[in-house]
Amino acid sequence: MRKLFDTAAHREQGWRHARETGRHPEQPDEHLVSLLAPRSFEAEQYRVLGHVIGQMHKDADVRVIAVTSPAVGDGKTTTAINLAGTLAQGAHTRVLLIDGDLRRPSVGTQFRMLDPDAPGLVDAILKPGVGLADVVQRFPQFNLSIVAAGRCEENPYEVLKSEQLAEVLREARAAYDYVVIDTPPLVPLPDCRAIAKWVDGFAMIVAAHKTPQRLLEEALGIMEPSKLLGIVFNRNDRPMSDSYGYYGAYLQPMNGHRAPWWWRGRRGRAA
Repeated sequence: MRKLFDTAAHREQGWRHARETGRHPEQPDEHLVSLLAPRSFEAEQYRVLGHVIGQMHKDADVRVIAVTSPAVGDGKTTTAINLAGTLAQGAHTRVLLIDGDLRRPSVGTQFRMLDPDAPGLVDAILKPGVGLADVVQRFPQFNLSIVAAGRCEENPYEVLKSEQLAEVLREARAAYDYVVIDTPPLVPLPDCRAIAKWVDGFAMIVAAHKTPQRLLEEALGIMEPSKLLGIVFNRNDRPMSDSYGYYGAYLQPMNGHRAPWWWRGRRGRAA
């Protein structure tokens, strides 16, 4: 059986990270506060985000949520994992996290508990006889199921626009209460447009002090209005009060394609 990843390289990367940070190589990244520190103030911010998504689920049956960003480095993968971890805190809630970024898969890098030899989303799409159940990795301690990206040797856009992905997501929709998909950035790549018709909506991540307004405006221009659940403002370290700082995310629902009021007037520079 062909290995999907270089196991030795994966383990060496994990141990190198452990030597540098003092953390065990199989522990999730320290930024995944919804998993590692669910009672922390930072985790509470993701819980607010999860509450908003929960209301959308209740009111409009929003179930399959794609997480994207205008560009690389806005924190979409961290937000996707923390959102999935927050939603999974409901005792009877079934949550599936899918790494849908076939070009630069990052869920495994941050979560670090995934089996690097296990098949992933690419296998469920391209290999006959491989279904969703064959690629899911379960983590009962977090009440969470995850599908890694897998190794993609084809054109990622062509893989993602395959009708077989639609079948995988239909199966996921039937088996889970929430499906959270980490997807590639919206502006430089066409991949999100390939899967838009199969998801209920997108949460767009923008990074405080980093994401330029022009990229946010361009991303909003690409996104179909009915598919945009809202903007998640991430990494804002401005104090919320005298006693609390803020590091987390919240979702600002959008009407139309204009940048939100708190983002306008920044003259094209990172916020």
